[in-house]
Amino acid sequence: MKQFILRAAAALLIGTAGLASAETLTVAATPVPHGDILRLIAPDLKSQGYDLKVVEFSDFVSPNIALDAGEVDANYYQHKPFLDDAVKSRRLRITSVAPIHILPMAAYSKKIKDIKDTPKGARVTIPNDPANGGRALLLLQSAGLIKLKDGAGATATVLDIADNPRGLRFTEVEAAQVPRTIDDVDLAIVNSNYAIGVGLNPVKDSIYLESKDSPYAVVVAARQGDEKKPGIEALVKALRSDKVKKFMLDTYAGGVVPVW
Repeated sequence: MKQFILRAAAALLIGTAGLASAETLTVAATPVPHGDILRLIAPDLKSQGYDLKVVEFSDFVSPNIALDAGEVDANYYQHKPFLDDAVKSRRLRITSVAPIHILPMAAYSKKIKDIKDTPKGARVTIPNDPANGGRALLLLQSAGLIKLKDGAGATATVLDIADNPRGLRFTEVEAAQVPRTIDDVDLAIVNSNYAIGVGLNPVKDSIYLESKDSPYAVVVAARQGDEKKPGIEALVKALRSDKVKKFMLDTYAGGVVPVW
């Protein structure tokens, strides 16, 4: 009996030590869908010895600043062209680790049923950051509404519009605020995470949706040199699981497309 009690006490101490040694993994994200997906995998990371702490931001700039400053271990919210532009323009020491999903950008309107019926002089809102603004212009070009200058790519601006036959009038606002303009303009070009966040379904509610072949995959980012850290690798593995894929497909109905 005494030996049994001693063994039980030893097992309890070992278990307590294991809990005490759990490593905190702090990840910055925007709330929807990224915060929701991270909370989904928290138990999976817990079983591997990581306490996942999700820090949510409402803008696209702060998560990268926090990561570069060492305030978080990783972030999960942005596509690679946006990350590349942020690294270059702000001289950040962070890098992409792995692609996770695509959030198709889409055009929304309360006044137009078919994007082909966009009237002359239509007011259009697009994100004001280079990567997402350029992405919005490429979307409008694919819809046949504008034509960009040769060589204008992912960071195209309104100054790169070579042909605007309908005289579209552009207003550039912060990406998170574009959904708030839908009632006031003819077209709003919205990132899917912000569309989902205000109750819009990119597949059902938009009048024009970006191709599923989009190069704008959302990535996990970490500080340069941290890509192979066990906690970062565990995070990526958990995000690229069958559990997460099913959650994306069932919950967002085409608004979040896994890439693995």
